[in-house]
Amino acid sequence: MFNKILIANRGEIACRVIETAQKMGVSCISVYSDADASAKHVQMADEAVHIGGPAPAESYLKGDVIIQAALDTGAQAIHPGYGFLSENPDFVDAVEAAGLTFIGPSAEAIRKMGLKDAAKVLMEEAGVPVVPGYHGDNQDPEHLAGAADTIGYPVLIKAVAGGGGKGMRLVERPEDFAAALDSARGEARTAFGNDAVLVEKFVAKPRHIEVQVFGDGTHALHLFERDCSLQRRHQKVIEEAPAPGMTTEMREAMGQAGVRAAEAIGYKGAGTVEFIVDASDGLRPDRFWFMEMNTRLQVEHPVTEAITGVDLVEWQLRVASGEALPKRQEDLSINGHAFEARLYAEDVPKGFLPATGTLTHLQFPTNCRADSGVRAGDTISPWYDPMIAKVIVHGPTRAVALEQLHRALQQTEVAGTTTNLAFLGALTRHMGFAAGDLDTGLIGRDLEKLTRAEPIPATTCVAAAMTALDLVDASEETGFSLWAPLHRAVQLAADEVIDLDVQVEGPDRQVWQVNGQTVIAERVSGGWVIDGSALPNVAAAGSRITVFEYYGQVFDLIDPLDRDASAVGDTNVIEAPMPGLVKAVFASVGQAVKEGDRLAILEAMKMEHSLLAARDGVVAEVLAEDGAQVEAGAALVRLEEA
Repeated sequence: MFNKILIANRGEIACRVIETAQKMGVSCISVYSDADASAKHVQMADEAVHIGGPAPAESYLKGDVIIQAALDTGAQAIHPGYGFLSENPDFVDAVEAAGLTFIGPSAEAIRKMGLKDAAKVLMEEAGVPVVPGYHGDNQDPEHLAGAADTIGYPVLIKAVAGGGGKGMRLVERPEDFAAALDSARGEARTAFGNDAVLVEKFVAKPRHIEVQVFGDGTHALHLFERDCSLQRRHQKVIEEAPAPGMTTEMREAMGQAGVRAAEAIGYKGAGTVEFIVDASDGLRPDRFWFMEMNTRLQVEHPVTEAITGVDLVEWQLRVASGEALPKRQEDLSINGHAFEARLYAEDVPKGFLPATGTLTHLQFPTNCRADSGVRAGDTISPWYDPMIAKVIVHGPTRAVALEQLHRALQQTEVAGTTTNLAFLGALTRHMGFAAGDLDTGLIGRDLEKLTRAEPIPATTCVAAAMTALDLVDASEETGFSLWAPLHRAVQLAADEVIDLDVQVEGPDRQVWQVNGQTVIAERVSGGWVIDGSALPNVAAAGSRITVFEYYGQVFDLIDPLDRDASAVGDTNVIEAPMPGLVKAVFASVGQAVKEGDRLAILEAMKMEHSLLAARDGVVAEVLAEDGAQVEAGAALVRLEEA
């Protein structure tokens, strides 16, 4: 076994590898860019080496710099993780030329699977079923169109060097083929520097089912299948193992096909053979076809670990160091069911745009496995994949595991950035998915329903307002202002401005008004109860408040000093938004003003705030003078029509 390895990666997968390696007594070297100087994977490692600027091309893709870091620190092997250089055969060659071990397959094996068209020919020769299609070298548009006619529409145009859905187009009619081909080629040329394509039969109800394989360079075995059909634009969202509806006959056929694929290229280490499955008539052993092989550890490997009890990273290290495969095929079995949900910093309503921000709060429930490369206080950088974590659950049955996932997502707490947490939660409640009736088009068909925002309950608004007004830890004195119960008001902004008023009747009781609805907050046995439900966890960072209910509801506290006068009822009257000192009045009777003109300055809480005209008009009255002390709501200036 190695004494020291270098992980040529960052984020979640670097942390994952470090965790197992250190458990095995192996020292770990992290590499990091300028953007990752204080990242979690750097803190976890035994040593860390700076390798360049924040752009991947300046750091995590600089193979020569990474190899030199390994040599300088005395590492014996390099683990590539996934992404970056993990499937770059030239990097593998360079690692081995430097006298180091690459924890993964040979460069030759990666090259054989690197181009989809060549890989499919190789798989056909190995007896692995492939999708009917054209995988040849003739890239003439007329020849490709003829191949599409022979295959039969609908067809899929795919870049031979593709991945992640780039260079891929669905064509349903012959007259659309030429334009789709041009589009796919242009995208492939930009993304991969290679515009060659292949043409395949499009499967009507496709399931994406993949087989986890592991080889020692000569022999291979499989660790059963994963279903990755829940995708959006070819990007996996929730994965599970085993595949719902899988039969013993089909599992055996797919497993054997995966093993044949691995052994055909002398595969060593962990790999995944991806198949497209036609589920229009259930899962049948004659309805699955080879799609591609990922010659690395997959993002979704934890679900396989959960159902088999195997630590795949441990196996990677053991086999790479020269050990035989740790188990035989007959020693492996499936235990229960597992799901993995990918939690991303992304803005779902804005088309799943990647989001950035500093994680002011991050907490996962104890009833799940959370693989994450970030902590509270870390920044989601625009330079890299915006994954926050993978939330993994394991239960005795699929139904139980799905409920566990639903509960784990409900209890996951993230603040400081926009996430897809509510979207993931909606998927766990999707009736078709719950029934195991899924295919790769499910999310696309039901996207509107899955992304629909529900109204924020009044009780959630009260939880935010109690935090904003510091009324959660109310003392014995709280609730009285001189001789009367304390009355306070606050404005919160979510999708709209929410006005809240509270009558604090004492340290243990508050009566709230939220958009005409009365909500009672009472302290019972030391804890607050809002209309019968316990006060949820709440996090505040500056003026932003996150209530950890319904996958996290975010509110911004509106500072009355920052409020435009237009936000105050009658636009004819400019009022004091809170008690304060009139520092200056600039308006005079008869003066014509424009919307946005500064009419007065109010000083409150050691801050000055300009009060602006809410509309065009003429000053009819000036109701305050410099130096006056005014109460909240006091009229200062009245306008009339010009």
